[in-house]
Amino acid sequence: MTGSGRAATKSRQAHQRILDASFELFAKRGIRAVGVDELIERANVAKATFYSHFHSKDELVLAYLERLHEARSKSIDAAIRATDDGPTALLAVFDVFAEAVRPHINDGSSFVHVLLEMGPEHPLGRASAEYLTRTREQIAALARSEGLRDPEGFARKVLILLEGAVVAAVEGDEEGVEQARQMGALLIGLHSGPTSTGA
Repeated sequence: MTGSGRAATKSRQAHQRILDASFELFAKRGIRAVGVDELIERANVAKATFYSHFHSKDELVLAYLERLHEARSKSIDAAIRATDDGPTALLAVFDVFAEAVRPHINDGSSFVHVLLEMGPEHPLGRASAEYLTRTREQIAALARSEGLRDPEGFARKVLILLEGAVVAAVEGDEEGVEQARQMGALLIGLHSGPTSTGA
């Protein structure tokens, strides 16, 4: 490997370590409570290296949120594809969130956490709201593919259930996601069947 190749590999490894440190620290303690110096120490990189990859802590948080959204979307798609059970396969969305909000794993609540922590006017709050919107759109597309009526309305209700379950998990309610899943099953029933044509 040439010198430039080794340098590129070292740079990629440092970038990954910084992202890994952000996942560990932000998920456990939130955004505001974690400082750049702590991230640098946990990632085992020099300060100059950190700032060569991320010009600010907010830039790192944006990368963290993007990576989290990509992982969440893939998990939802994979869970539903693995469940060949018609519209009720959509309940796999709740299984993904149940896994994410297990004790000591707060990734599933990160978008809600950041939105509440930073506020809707802050760039990080706006980014979190956008990723929640994308999750809702993903659920709507999946509902449409399963033939549910009013897939957008269904997805909006499901996201409200999921957000509520996330807050319940933070409060220590370990059954919140399962209760949300039960209500999700009722929603699937409400949105299944032929569309009413009215009088």
